[in-house]
Amino acid sequence: MTLKIIESLREVDPAQWDALGHGHPLVSHAFLHALHETGCASEKSGWTPQYITLWDGRRLTGAMPLYVKMHSYGEYVFDWAWADAYQRHGLDYYPKLLSAIPFTPCTTPRLLAAHEDTRAALLEAALEVAGNAEVSSLHILFPQEREEKAMRHAGMLARNTVQFHWQNRGYADFDAFLATMSHDKRKKIKQERRRVRDAGITYRWVRGADITPELWRFWTRCYGKTYREHHSTPYLNLAFFERIGLTMPQHLLLVVGSKDGNDMCASLCIHDRETLYGRYWGALGFASGLHFETCYYQPLEFCIREGLAVFEGGAQGEHKLARGFLPVETRSFHWLKQPQFADAVETFLKRETAGIHRYVNELNEHSPFKDNPGSDAA
Repeated sequence: MTLKIIESLREVDPAQWDALGHGHPLVSHAFLHALHETGCASEKSGWTPQYITLWDGRRLTGAMPLYVKMHSYGEYVFDWAWADAYQRHGLDYYPKLLSAIPFTPCTTPRLLAAHEDTRAALLEAALEVAGNAEVSSLHILFPQEREEKAMRHAGMLARNTVQFHWQNRGYADFDAFLATMSHDKRKKIKQERRRVRDAGITYRWVRGADITPELWRFWTRCYGKTYREHHSTPYLNLAFFERIGLTMPQHLLLVVGSKDGNDMCASLCIHDRETLYGRYWGALGFASGLHFETCYYQPLEFCIREGLAVFEGGAQGEHKLARGFLPVETRSFHWLKQPQFADAVETFLKRETAGIHRYVNELNEHSPFKDNPGSDAA
């Protein structure tokens, strides 16, 4: 195999890339290339692509999304304290190397390959690149479970975080889902949905191929306004949304809420045949319960109707528990070049992991379901 580091996915045939990613939409050539080509994840924004690829002649046999990062924004595994510790000791934490999908805290393949030995070769190459480059560390966020063995074997430090995922237990409809919940949680959800209906807000689901340029512009206004209201800068732009609308429409769902004939809110989800990923939302106005209906209840109805098995609601959010999303531990893996910092971080992670386990157990004790299926969710 031949190792090659590439800075643009223009150098890779989309079909070969997607075959290694097993068709996963969030590591697809279309999704990642759109992030780069529209400037959302670029050197200017602090995400410099340095993808590791392995080749057998002209055939791509392995690939690993990898970025040189000059900050820790858009990652959802927070290492600000580590960066601060480096600074206090007169060392540079940035640049660092990061294997992740920009702005996307979802568990997806990181070592894109058909065989285990190729995945191990990709990881070995990444660690070698990190060791030889002027970077402080290598971080791999939200890898799949089958990839973790190689990372642990390589001596990388594991870090646990908590997300909330909804599991489809074969529900016939939304009422069947509600029937499995405790009385108070079921009552609360019904009240939240009723408030939205009473406010005169109706919804429609728009598949990717049917999202018009006008809808993309509306969606981008919603998305941007909500970010600014939270005193933050939107990571993504209209060009990105329009591009994925053209290149991967089969994976997109736009949930649009309207009042008095005018669109007022929306959420954008990405999905494959098994999983719905709740990614972004925004609104131009306010109504009680609007966020829950747009981001959770409408997508849940879509999952039930389409027979999708899992709805990943994104990072964090204890409020999701009361709405049927159970805690799931996700992982990231870390290698730090400075031995003294690696030792300190390892000690910190042992304490943090114990705390995460206790936290998940406490959450499961407050499962919203009558038969408490979350007792072994971690």
